[in-house]
Amino acid sequence: MHGQALVGKLGVVVTAVRGGDRAGEIRVVAQGIPHHYLAYAAEPIPIGAHVLVVHYRGARQVDVEPWSPMPGDHPITG
Repeated sequence: MHGQALVGKLGVVVTAVRGGDRAGEIRVVAQGIPHHYLAYAAEPIPIGAHVLVVHYRGARQVDVEPWSPMPGDHPITG
């Protein structure tokens, strides 16, 4: 998946995002293929939480915010 196409995508935290400048890892599924990115957020986000990608930093790094999925949102399956 390429850069700005990530913004607005939903993902799942696979390694806790520790907040501030301490990254975690998220998985975003696009076209049935899982992609992993280093993720940063203002506040800590636990493993298993759903997130929204709000900014692409480059070099497989993104900024995320917590997201409460609605019925029909499928961040794991794409």
